[in-house]
Order: sequence, then structure tokens, then C-alpha cells
Amino acid sequence: MKKIIVSILILIAATAYITVKYFKNLNTSGTHAGNITRTIPNNAALVLEFANEKSFYDIFTDNKLLGSLIGERKLSELDTVRKVLFGNVMLDQLFNGSNIFVSAHPLHDNDVELLLTAAAAKDFDITQFDRLAKLQKTGFVITPLKIGDKKGYTVYFSSLKKRFYIINKEDNIFSASFSKELLDQSAAYKGDRDDESFLLLPDKQNSNSLANLYVNYEQLNPLFNQLFKNNNSDLFKSFKLLPALAALNLNYKTDALMFNGYSNILHNKPASYLNLFASQQPMVNDLKEIFPSTTAYAMSMAVSDPKKFSANLSDFHNKAGLKAEREQLFNKIKTETGINLYTEFSSLLGKEFAVVTTRYREKFAIITIKDGSKLRPFMNNISGMLTEDVGQFNYGKLPFFLLGDAFNGFRQPYFRIIDNYLVLANTVKELESYNDTYFNRKYLNKTEQYLSFDNLLAERSNVVFFINFKNSQQILKADLKEDAYNAYKNDALSMSNFYAASYQIAAADKNFYTNFCMLKNKKDTLQLKKE
Repeated sequence: MKKIIVSILILIAATAYITVKYFKNLNTSGTHAGNITRTIPNNAALVLEFANEKSFYDIFTDNKLLGSLIGERKLSELDTVRKVLFGNVMLDQLFNGSNIFVSAHPLHDNDVELLLTAAAAKDFDITQFDRLAKLQKTGFVITPLKIGDKKGYTVYFSSLKKRFYIINKEDNIFSASFSKELLDQSAAYKGDRDDESFLLLPDKQNSNSLANLYVNYEQLNPLFNQLFKNNNSDLFKSFKLLPALAALNLNYKTDALMFNGYSNILHNKPASYLNLFASQQPMVNDLKEIFPSTTAYAMSMAVSDPKKFSANLSDFHNKAGLKAEREQLFNKIKTETGINLYTEFSSLLGKEFAVVTTRYREKFAIITIKDGSKLRPFMNNISGMLTEDVGQFNYGKLPFFLLGDAFNGFRQPYFRIIDNYLVLANTVKELESYNDTYFNRKYLNKTEQYLSFDNLLAERSNVVFFINFKNSQQILKADLKEDAYNAYKNDALSMSNFYAASYQIAAADKNFYTNFCMLKNKKDTLQLKKE
């Protein structure tokens, strides 16, 4: 009996030891990741995390999808750093098995540069750099570097004819970049432990992930400003204003980049338009089925409770100081037409609405209506009718006050009701164009590659941004800064290698479940014959 009791006690002790050890390691992993991300300057909009292991590089040896996000030149430079410098036998254990964080930062010279951050092995002797500097025929020259109180090294690569800078920031956490300006920023940056710049994944989810993408939505605007000529570009505009942080896992596919995870709203910051959708339920997206085949990009919205959305939108406008202007507008309409437009429109509003931009820069708003025939008399009474079916609103900013920020581009639009859809546009010609699309069924979903892309998307969501890269090419040519467009168009690795991209958010516990998907272009028949 005593032997049994002793055996049980030993078993319990062993189980307790293993359990404590397991959770201690989990905690250390999570804490470590937090310590590393806190050293990354908080002007980073995007951070990619992956394990510096052979298995990761083997997976992406022939798969250039991730490389297409950063470009051929930058990928080649990073590959040189990995193989030539850290592949050297004297340094190959420095970051082996560590997680590497690659962050994108806007700089003063209208450029975007990458910062690498990682924790070195605990037993690493930094003087290995000094010993390596004394060797010849290594392919690089190492010299000491000091930035403020941070010590590091400058590495000149002969093959690249370029300098690479690396410093020990703190606690064996190193930061490195080909940009001296960016490394100066990193050296001077002191992250607050309470600073919410990045949302981290739970430890278990992180350990099972091939790679992670972290997004600070509020930092997207400065990043886009480095790439686009016009700071007010409506590309992804509402997402750039969302006060939120995202943490997404990579799901590996050979022909697509797919990330999914969560976007957590920062409730201590002023709300944006997209906050309104967090209190709705995710909906099946049907409106995309009638998008024109020429769609360049679009923003689709879906709500489970249209009346609640309208009420929340009014509260949002009140907090933004727009209450007086809104009430003055609707009171004027009531006085001049006898119509309580806000009430009537809210009661007839359907569950989906979208803003679509075509390759020709045509812009449409498509709004589902519960009964188009009931809405028609109200629209006719507040508009100047050009034909039996087409009219122009007599009042400005109605789409903005009825549907929100995404419709701000339609100040005093023309309208047409087609079945149970209210279609808005800024010119009659654009309305005629969509009319032709609708009745002749010239839809985006008629193309084979779109169907392949659509099959990758979540069925339900609340807000979706979609871009078709081929249809957007002329818009990108006009709107991107010259260097950015040349890289997009001419680089062997760029986003032009993708057919389309989609960013979906779906309400979940007052935050958003998030899906980001990019599908690789199919090689055309002529190209296959040439090969």
C-alpha cells in the first residue's frame, strides 16, 4: 500500500512539474514577444512575424507570394543578409529559431523602409562580430557603430554595394535595417509598457502559426501618404481611420495569401465610421453579385438591423458635432416637401449597401431597398426629375447623413431605382453605364478567376474592401507616386502578381473577426505557350 501511495505522489509531483514548466514556457513566450514588439517604433503600420527556421524558408523557396508584398529588390537584400552574414558559421546561431519581426515604416524622404527586430540567443557573445570583422573574403566588411548609447555594427555587403546597420537595443534584442534614418529612429524609440501599438496573439495560437501579420490601422494613413500623390485617396479610406489593432495568422496556400484573426477596437480613442458595424451581426454578402465586370475597387457594407444602424449613425454624427447641420437639412426637406425623409428612408433601408469604383473611375453607390416601389415617390419628391426614372437630389449631403462617411463622395447625386436597388452616381452618364451593366448582366462574377477568388472569402461579414489589380492599373498609375508605381508595374515581385485582394471584417464581441486574402494571377495561355 505504501508503495502505491509513494508511486501516486511521484506521479502527481511529475505531473505538477510538467504542467508548471509548460505554462511557464508559454508565459515566457508571450512575454518575450511583447518585449520585442515594444521596441519597434510605433509608426509601423504593418509587422510580419515568422520563425527564423529552415522549414519556413523551405516552404517559400519557390513560392514568391510573401516576397511580392515587399518587392524583388528588398527581398534580395534580406536574403543576402540571411545567407551571407547570418549564414556565416560564426553567427549562424545568433537568431536561429528566434522569431523575426519585419516592420514597415514611413520615412521623411517619401520612402517606406523595413526594420528587422529579433531576440538573440541568450548565450550569444556579441564580440563574435569583432572576430568576424578580422576575417577576409567573407563578402562583407564590419565596422563598429554607436547610436546614442546603443552599440552595434555597420556591415558593408560587397555584392549589394550597400550598408546594413544593426544595434543591440536592450536585453539582447537587436534591430537592423538598410536605412540609417530608420535605425536612428529605432535607437531613440523608448516603448511604454502600456503602449498599445500592436495586438499580440495568444501564446498557443502563436506557437502553431507559420507567420503572423500585425496591423495598426491608425498608422496606415502615413504609410499610404508615402505611396500616393493624393493624401485623400479613397482607397481603403475607412479602414485607415479605424482605431484598432489586428493580429492575423497566415494560412498557407500555394496560390493565395490568406490571413485571419481579430481586429480589436481601441475603445479609449474616438470612434470612426467602421465602429458602427461592431454592434451588428455578420451577414451573407449578396450585393457583390451585381458589381460591374469593370470594378476596380469597392467597399461593401452589411447590417443585420438597418434601423439600429441608422440610429447609431445619428448618434455618431451628434458626437462629431454635426447634429445641427443634419437637423437643419431634414427640417428643410420636411418643410418644403412634407416628407420625414430620415424616418421613411430608415424604414425602407435594406441590409446591404456599397460604393463601387470602376476602371474608368465611374463611381456608383448601390443600396438595397426593402421595396423600391415604396421608395420611389419619396425620391421623386426630393429631386428634380430629368426623366421618368432618373433624377437629381435637390439637397446636398443626403447620402452622407443617411448612410455615413463611405458615401461622402456623393454630394448631390443623380439617382435611379432599379428593382429593389437605389443607385446613385455623380453624373447621368455613370447611371446609364450601370443601367447597361445591370440589364445586360455584365457582372464581375461572370469571370472564372473571380469565382476562384470568391471561394476563398468568408461568406458572412459586415464590411469588405475589394480591389481587382488589373482593373485598377490605370487608377494606380495616376494616383501612385512615380517610384511606387514603377515598382508595382515593373518589379518581378509586386502586387501586380495578384488578381485581387479582399479585406473583410465581421462583428464579434464588439470587435471584428478579420480575413485578408490575396489570390495569385493565373498565367495566361500565351505566356504558358512561350514557356
